[in-house]
Amino acid sequence: MFSYESLPAPKTVLSAAASLTASAFLFKTIASDLIPTDYIKALFKRLSAELTVVIEESDGLTPDQLFEAANIYLGSKLSPSTHRIKVSKPEKDDELTVKVDRNQPIIDIFQTMKCKWTLQTERIEVPANSNARSELRFFELSFHKKHKETVLKQYLPYVLKKAKEIKDEKKTVKLHTVDYNGTDYWGSVVLNHPATFETMAMDPNKKVELLEDLDMFVNRKDYYRRVGKAWKRGYLFYGPPGTGKSSLVAAMANHLKFDVYDLDLKEVQCNSDLRRLLIGTKNRSILVIEDIDCNIGLQSRESEKEEGPNPNGDDDDKITLSGLLNFVDGLWSSCGDERIIVFTTNHKERLDAALLRPGRMDVQVEMSYCSYGGFKVLASTYLQVKEEEKMELFGEIEELLKKVEVTPAEIAGELMKKSDDVEIVLGNLIQWLRMKEESVLLTTN
Repeated sequence: MFSYESLPAPKTVLSAAASLTASAFLFKTIASDLIPTDYIKALFKRLSAELTVVIEESDGLTPDQLFEAANIYLGSKLSPSTHRIKVSKPEKDDELTVKVDRNQPIIDIFQTMKCKWTLQTERIEVPANSNARSELRFFELSFHKKHKETVLKQYLPYVLKKAKEIKDEKKTVKLHTVDYNGTDYWGSVVLNHPATFETMAMDPNKKVELLEDLDMFVNRKDYYRRVGKAWKRGYLFYGPPGTGKSSLVAAMANHLKFDVYDLDLKEVQCNSDLRRLLIGTKNRSILVIEDIDCNIGLQSRESEKEEGPNPNGDDDDKITLSGLLNFVDGLWSSCGDERIIVFTTNHKERLDAALLRPGRMDVQVEMSYCSYGGFKVLASTYLQVKEEEKMELFGEIEELLKKVEVTPAEIAGELMKKSDDVEIVLGNLIQWLRMKEESVLLTTN
């Protein structure tokens, strides 16, 4: 039978508790002295059912695609429990860009599976006077070990897909130019060029063919992998100045939401710099080399062979045609996916035949003088007038365009001359075209 008299005295209980506490503290002290802390942590990790995947910011010279995707994706998964976030306002963007900050756990649920993301940083040694970053950023993704296959085969591909959708929806097209002071040799500004395929004054059939080719290219990832080709496409735009070659590049960028990298070869010192610039370009981009025939004095490959090695013992102190060809179609050209290379020239006949073959310039588009179809696009864009509204004036302009060679830029210049009366503008254009016709007749006679 229970009796209060059988219980120990309170002093005895307190004394025993104090003794146990002291023993536990002593044991902890001895354990800390004898067993390293790192070993204890490692032991707990081995016993834990949690698995952690590390995703670093870059893999050597190239940014890691999954790290960038996680950064974008997690920015849409912030919860009220998140205490720190990073916010920026890119120029010309209507919305703020929100990203996670370091040491802020983000919980995401995928098919009832709990995933915990944490952005971490680690200091790294860099050479003195180097522009390289002194810290390495990486994500830690933790989950139950039993979900390993689901995470690797379903969840991470899902993150990549969702990040691409978010990025495409919010993307601002940028124009990159060579900047040797930058960390990747490129500096960028927002490309605020309004050109679209609807406003391009070019042959309607060529326009349709180019649009179809671009759309087919971006949807053929599996095809390029199956046939063993780098996922890239080369275009050559050639024709007289003022025919819209640069505007067409802008229209392509706006249509595909691809960044533009404007490569002025006169600013590039040697072949090795050319390779570094290529590595610095991102996927889903357009690399533009304008006026390829006169940008630099590229020699033919035969001339390079005849000239022989550099007498100074350094064959990489200049840009050569062989270096450019390797840049466009060699091993270095496969360092990235979904890339377009556009060459422009006013004189196609000056180009080395090696540059013109498929694989380097897959599609060649002649940007010719303004046709009647091109004029109708310009009239609709600049004057907001259709052919059926001014049949007689349009008919006269059509006949004149068959007799004179004028560029779309020249026509646009005439249409932009100040007047609110469409008939006056079109009448002035007709007078200008007649003067051009008379000039041509005088020259031929």
